[in-house]
Amino acid sequence: MIVLPRVPDSVKTAPVKRAFSLSDKALTALSRFGAQVPVFIESYIRVWTPYRDFWNYEDGCVWTGALALYAAIGDKALLDFVYNEVGARVTPDGRIPSFDPSEFNIDGVQAGRVLEPLWRRTGEDRFLGAMGAQFSQLLSHPRTKSGNYWHKNIYPHQIWLDGLYMAQPFQTQYARVTDRPYLFEDTVAQFRFVGQALRDPATGLYRHGWDESRTERWADPDTGRSSCVWGRAMGWWIMALADVLELSEGLDPVGRAEIAGLLLDTAEALTEMRSDAGLWHQVVDQGGREGNYEEASASLMIACALMKGARLGALPKAHGLLGLEALQTACARFVSPQRLTGVCGVAGLGNTPYRDGSFDYYLSEKITPNDPKGVAALMMALAEGLRI
Repeated sequence: MIVLPRVPDSVKTAPVKRAFSLSDKALTALSRFGAQVPVFIESYIRVWTPYRDFWNYEDGCVWTGALALYAAIGDKALLDFVYNEVGARVTPDGRIPSFDPSEFNIDGVQAGRVLEPLWRRTGEDRFLGAMGAQFSQLLSHPRTKSGNYWHKNIYPHQIWLDGLYMAQPFQTQYARVTDRPYLFEDTVAQFRFVGQALRDPATGLYRHGWDESRTERWADPDTGRSSCVWGRAMGWWIMALADVLELSEGLDPVGRAEIAGLLLDTAEALTEMRSDAGLWHQVVDQGGREGNYEEASASLMIACALMKGARLGALPKAHGLLGLEALQTACARFVSPQRLTGVCGVAGLGNTPYRDGSFDYYLSEKITPNDPKGVAALMMALAEGLRI
C-alpha cells in the first residue's frame, strides 16, 4: 500500500520552521516571472519540512532546485538552507545514517546530487565521503539483462523513465569527481537502451515504464512497454538528459554527443505536443481527450530542460524560448503567494492497489498543491529562465 506524506495546502498558514528571506536582488530577479513568485518561494522554504524521515528524492529535488537558484542568482540564503538541511543528515565521517542502500530503491540516489556542490562550496570532505556512501548502492543495484538499473527491488526487471533522472546525473558527477570514465560509459549505455526500448517510433515520445519480464499486467506482451506517455515521466527523462549533458563536461565527447542527440530528438517530439497555451498535458499525446489537463510539474520540467539544452548549445535557441514561454505561462496560471497548483501528486505502475498505466489511471491520481516535485521543478525552471 502506498501512503503519501501530507503536503500543506497553503504555505501562508503552515507553521514556520526557519527564518528565511531572499535578498533584494533575488526578489527583483524572480519578480520577472510575477510578483507572486518570490513571495511563494520565500514562504515555501520558511515552512518546508522533510517529505519523509529518511533520505529521499522528494527532499533531494527541493535541495537541487534551491541550489540551482543559488547558482543563478547568488543568494547565499538558498545555499545556507540546503547546507543546514543536508549537513544535519551527513556525519563528520561522511555517512548518511538515514540512507539504506540495501533497499535498492533508485529514487534514493537522487538526493546525492547536492553533495558535490556542497563539497565544492564548503570544502568539507564529509560531503565527498557521502558521495561514496551514496554510490555504494549502485555498486550492487540489480540490473536488467540490458544493464539498466531496476527501478526498485519491489519492481524487479523494470525500467521507469523516472529512474534515469534519479540515478544518472549523480553517477555522472561521481564519474567525473572520482576519475572513473567507465561510469559515464555505463550511463550513456543505459540511456541508449531506454532510447530503444521505451521510445514510441510513431511519435518520438516515451512510455512511462518497461518490463523486461513481460509479467506485469501494464506491460505490452510484445514490447514490454506501458501504454501511456505520462507528462512527468517525460519531464524526468528530458531533465535527466539535459543534466547529464551539463554534468559530463570533460568526459567522453562521443558519449556526450549521443546524449545530446537523444535530448534533441526528445525536444523535437515534445514541442510538437504543446497545448494551445504552450504547456504539456498529464497524458502528453492525448491532449484532446476529456478530463486530460495541463500539468504543472511536467510543464516546468520540460521548460527547464528546453532552456538548459539551448543554453548548452544542444538545442536551437527557439526551443529555449519555448521553454521560457512555458515557464512564464506556468507561473501565471499555477503560482500564487499561497500555493503551486496543478501538480499530480504521484503516479506509478503496479503495486497495491494496482496501477495499470491506463489513461484513466493517470487521470485518477490526485492533484496535490505544493507537492515538492512541482516546487522543485519550479525552482529549477526559474534558475534557467533567469539565465536567458
